[in-house]
Amino acid sequence: MSVDLSAWIGRQEERRERLEPARSRALLAALERPADLAEGDVMPPLFHWLHFWDPKPPSETGPDGHPARGGFLPPVTLPRRMWAGGQVEFLGPLHIGEEVRKVSTIADVQEKSGRTGSLIFVTVRHELSGSGGLAIRERQDLVYREPAPKAAASAAPPPADDLPPADWREELRPDPVLLFRYSALTLNSHRIHYDRPYAIDEEGYDGLVVHGPLQATLLMSLAARTVGAVARLDYRAMNPALDLNPLSVCGRRTAEGAEFWTEQLGRRSMAGTVVLGGGA
Repeated sequence: MSVDLSAWIGRQEERRERLEPARSRALLAALERPADLAEGDVMPPLFHWLHFWDPKPPSETGPDGHPARGGFLPPVTLPRRMWAGGQVEFLGPLHIGEEVRKVSTIADVQEKSGRTGSLIFVTVRHELSGSGGLAIRERQDLVYREPAPKAAASAAPPPADDLPPADWREELRPDPVLLFRYSALTLNSHRIHYDRPYAIDEEGYDGLVVHGPLQATLLMSLAARTVGAVARLDYRAMNPALDLNPLSVCGRRTAEGAEFWTEQLGRRSMAGTVVLGGGA
């Protein structure tokens, strides 16, 4: 590392926000779900990602659309950033309309080498507390990567996975309108989700990229409707999902609980496992 990024470990920030209903209703509408949430209702799982915005002026925004490096997150110089996975523990419910406190901490920064070059992993932990106390404990894994080879977009796709049979399967088309709406609702200005020339020419994708948090939300939505309350979700990104093809959201029961995944062209895009019995 050219800068000692370990100095960022332990850095904290705190935010407070009222969970107003309009954002949750807007995402439910975008997903073709009933959008009749009212004040006092339990917030759907992972919809807290629609809140706690940190808007920056254009002068504090990087060329990829993200906030410029070096604020709360460490000033990593590698240009490509992605949400690689994480874990969410559901300890209690959050309710629409309540005031929530969120404390975020940089837990770790590590540099590694992969087949695509240098990688820097940043682990961020969040704790969200509402009127009933601590409700969500979360770990987010961010990875920063080197520039994409200019020929990456025309490279052969990876082979199909050996996918298990699914007990539940839903399909949706992650079109540019859905990706734009999710970007807007989460204030995620990363250009790979809405700027096709940038996604292809600068970051080496074949099309617009489906947000990792959106895929995790789809997994949790299917879990809530099939297996009930969830105590913990562990998830990780495996292959980019793009707007060019339908996306399947799948799940099946296992001896330990259940596993869920998103699937496109026979390959897992995101994989997740759930532990049942949550308080949310």
